[in-house]
Amino acid sequence: MWQSSRPGSIYDYIRVASFSLGPDGRIEQWSERAAQMLGIPARYALGKDPVEAFVPGELRDTGRRKVSEILDGREWTGLVPYRREEGGATDGLAEIYVMPSRNEDGERAAVCLVVDVRALRGIETDLAASQAVFGQSPMGFTLFGTDLKLLRVNERFATVFGGPASKYRGCGPHDFLPRSEAERMTAALRRVLDTGEPVAEMQLVGLGTGEGERRRWSVSLYRLHGASGRPIGVAALAADVTGRRRAEREAANARRNLALLNEAGARIGNSLDLETTARTLLDVAVPQFCDLASVDLYQGLLAGDEAPPGMSDGSAELRRVAFASAVSDVRLATAPAVPGDAPDPVAVGAVHRYPFNSPCAGALRTGHAQIIPGRESEDGGPEFGAVVQSTLAVPMVARDTVVGLVQFSRTKGSEPFGERDTALAVELAARAAVCIDNARLYRREHERALILQRSLLPPGDPEAAGLDIACRYLPGTTATEVGGDWFDVIELPGHRTALVVGDVMGRGLRAAVAMGELRTAVRTLALLDLEPAEVLSALDEIARGLGGSGDDRPTARSARGRSGAPESAEQKRSARTADLSEVYLATCVYAVYDPITRRCTFANAGHLPPVVVEDGEDALLLDVPPGMPLGVGGEPFEEIEVDLPDGALLALYTDGLVESRDHPLDEGLQAFRRALSDADRPLEDACDHVLSAMNTSHGEDDIALLMARVQGLPKDAVGDWSLAPEARSVSRARELARDQLTDWDLQGLVDTTELLVSELVTNALRHGHGEIRLRLLLDRTLVCEVWDADLAQPRRRRARDTDEGGRGLQLVGLLSEGWGSRRTPRGKTVWFELALPDGESPAVDPTEALLSLF
Repeated sequence: MWQSSRPGSIYDYIRVASFSLGPDGRIEQWSERAAQMLGIPARYALGKDPVEAFVPGELRDTGRRKVSEILDGREWTGLVPYRREEGGATDGLAEIYVMPSRNEDGERAAVCLVVDVRALRGIETDLAASQAVFGQSPMGFTLFGTDLKLLRVNERFATVFGGPASKYRGCGPHDFLPRSEAERMTAALRRVLDTGEPVAEMQLVGLGTGEGERRRWSVSLYRLHGASGRPIGVAALAADVTGRRRAEREAANARRNLALLNEAGARIGNSLDLETTARTLLDVAVPQFCDLASVDLYQGLLAGDEAPPGMSDGSAELRRVAFASAVSDVRLATAPAVPGDAPDPVAVGAVHRYPFNSPCAGALRTGHAQIIPGRESEDGGPEFGAVVQSTLAVPMVARDTVVGLVQFSRTKGSEPFGERDTALAVELAARAAVCIDNARLYRREHERALILQRSLLPPGDPEAAGLDIACRYLPGTTATEVGGDWFDVIELPGHRTALVVGDVMGRGLRAAVAMGELRTAVRTLALLDLEPAEVLSALDEIARGLGGSGDDRPTARSARGRSGAPESAEQKRSARTADLSEVYLATCVYAVYDPITRRCTFANAGHLPPVVVEDGEDALLLDVPPGMPLGVGGEPFEEIEVDLPDGALLALYTDGLVESRDHPLDEGLQAFRRALSDADRPLEDACDHVLSAMNTSHGEDDIALLMARVQGLPKDAVGDWSLAPEARSVSRARELARDQLTDWDLQGLVDTTELLVSELVTNALRHGHGEIRLRLLLDRTLVCEVWDADLAQPRRRRARDTDEGGRGLQLVGLLSEGWGSRRTPRGKTVWFELALPDGESPAVDPTEALLSLF
């Protein structure tokens, strides 16, 4: 079709046909468009009466009347049904516009324009639908022309930006959007118009009408085409997504906060160290939550004070234990005392206070978080106040106790703290506070346990006559450092030494407490100077008593294990008794070494055998009868005597040293013997060598190791004499003691020793019988022993002023460092001990001591 007008005309959508009527009322002209529309070729239409040809029979009278009126000069418009074939049904409905006309002879004729009503009504429907969609859409709907000017906008668009819809016709994006956003919109419109590729959900930001809040729209663009396919403009659909964007941001913040709390729950509290917990809190918070953060803890809490940390006014001393920053050039600082003031720098580890009127002190005092605004820097330097926008001072509260303060700060340009941020900060601080308080309580209990453990072990360098001693104690885990293994070195009369190693079944504080009770019992029994087997027998009875009645323990436990019914109160008591009895089951080896005879007596209660290494020989496990563990009862203990030459090495140990899941006990004992055989070095070094050669890091059980190298007392350090049971033996004893002390160059002790020897020998003559034996021993102290055949033990009593005797043992106790008596196989031994002169403290004057008795 040839045309000179631009495409997109209404006639592209509605095809208009025409024909004309002559003066006689018959069809005179028939257009080709009429033939196409009505389906009647011109040869069938020309010269015919249109009423007869096209109008149904029932309407022909009306049709003829109308044609007459038209030929009389009247215009007419109406709907006319028509049929394409004679006698056929009505095919359609046409709207005909008839205009009277005249021919060249001046006769009246008519020109008729025909429009198909079906096409016309389709266009009307489409226009009405388009108008409804355009006008009633809840989204902003705009049409841009090819010049990128608005052709039409709907009411929603006008409501958002203000004014009537007609105001925006002919406007461009710069008339209702900020410059930067308008340029983006213009570029997108041009791209869509040129390429035809639509743009979906382009985000634009601007200000709505009468609103201070920035709005956000999601805009979709697509190109419009005319009937010929030519682009005629761009349609834009805009939806206000400000609320959705806000909800998305809040959801993202909520997800971030949940993730942060998740991470905090997973990381904070993995350590029981206060400083590590504080640093972990900051690792979680920076930079995910804030840009700078610091943690201050009360100094009293770090020092382990029993009282609750802090003061009611929040001004107690705090220590900065951690600081983290995502801004590299910001100095360590605390929030200012008064908002707007310059902050004071506080280094990690420094102790400081917050003034009473400061926000931080207020947070500590009230237990509520405080938001502290930043300050503007005058010089713009990289200091704390110059870059910080605001700070959250959050008290760390655990179990209604404030333990410290954490400060979260955000730099300028970051989003300011809101209510959600404050709630998150309080939650983070609370979690860290609980972990810190747990660490504080753990540290307190741990220190108490360590005090208990260390108080129950002998000093690091125990001393004994005729023995060089080295000892080691390794806890099963460094977390507790307490357990049931113990060793002890006990000095006995006559420069003898008791060596003890034991192992309480179980671990932890309960085992340590049980160990302490058993160790105390061992020391008490040892000071009674009983034989090793007698000590273990008495200790076994004590352990059974501490563990409670043991007759029904297995029965109660087995009955509870067989039945699934709830435990009664009696069963629970039985269970507690059974658990307690297990704590007081222990193994122990007890040895007494006599440095004069070089003989060691062993007794064993279910413990691993001692090991002896002689010069040039391999390590040997001593065949000591093992016996039953302490607390089991019912079996006697045996003892053996072993001669230990000078230079021999004796090792007592617990099973943690030689037993492990990685190897059987026999392999551990073999490795232990090899390590001892190679330990030809100083004793402390030998002890370290043994521990390094063995697997001591398995963490399964505590380890106690006691090693002693035998030296013995030399013969010239012992004076031993037998005295007849007669009166002159008293003077003889004084003479022997005087001569021996002179030989040892101990003239300063001669007078005291003569006096005390005289008293003990006199008592032996007066209250005992049989031969008397006097023995002087010189080592770190001077020991004097008097032996007789009587079993009756001496008893100290207080003499009255009128008594002529009864003051001998009082004098011995007054002048000596210590005295006592013990039974022997053939009687008893009474002894006293004197400290050797050190050249600084004067010796006790016997005369003054004698006078003090009266």
